[in-house]
Amino acid sequence: MKPELLVRGASKLGIALTECQQAQFLVYFEQLRTWNQRINLTSVDSWHDVQTVHFLDSISVSALLELLPRCDVRLLDVGTGAGFPGLPLKIVFPHIGVTLIESVSKKVRFLRALIDTLGLDGVDVVDMRAEDAGRRPELREKFDLVVARALASIDVFAELTLPFVRLGGIAVAQKKGNFYAELDDARKGVEVLGGGDYSVRWLNLTGIKDPRALVSIPKLMVTPDKFPRRVGVPRKRPLRYLRGKEFD
Repeated sequence: MKPELLVRGASKLGIALTECQQAQFLVYFEQLRTWNQRINLTSVDSWHDVQTVHFLDSISVSALLELLPRCDVRLLDVGTGAGFPGLPLKIVFPHIGVTLIESVSKKVRFLRALIDTLGLDGVDVVDMRAEDAGRRPELREKFDLVVARALASIDVFAELTLPFVRLGGIAVAQKKGNFYAELDDARKGVEVLGGGDYSVRWLNLTGIKDPRALVSIPKLMVTPDKFPRRVGVPRKRPLRYLRGKEFD
């Protein structure tokens, strides 16, 4: 069994996977399938779909790494679940530092076991909710690139990611479908959080029918100390519903 779809799709993104990296992705799949029998990691578990929907979709974020001139990029993956997109990006770009945030203990155990099995260095796993982690001095505004896949609407995404982004860095949401209304609703909240105007990059990925989008938000100003709000509040009362002094 070889990751032929992944290799072909990566090549279209300008990435030539080595034999070692291909072997790591195969081990990743085998570990994912084994652990998925015990804990609910993903509903997508066929070899074809894992190569495309998980691995290839994850490494598509590489299309935005060119926006970061630093060679010592620090990447944070918020709500990583089974490691997507953070760990596939680490496999492809072993020189970057990767931190994964995941609050479900069973998934954290899987991630730590997988990282050890794959022999990956420079990967940290934070067992914590994003709202709490975003107030930790060692994590706040320390990352060049903060990514999340299927996390929430754009305004919730922004509140849970922009506090981690250093000035000059970017937050990237992986989206699909029609989400432009979300972007319009999120403008005020993104501005308050220190973010700038968003950009959208559409990608047609091998083996995936519908186009995928990378929504990037640059960090222009320091995020006010009151954000992120306490656990659960960003989802219960998204920033698009706040008015006037509620932003202060």
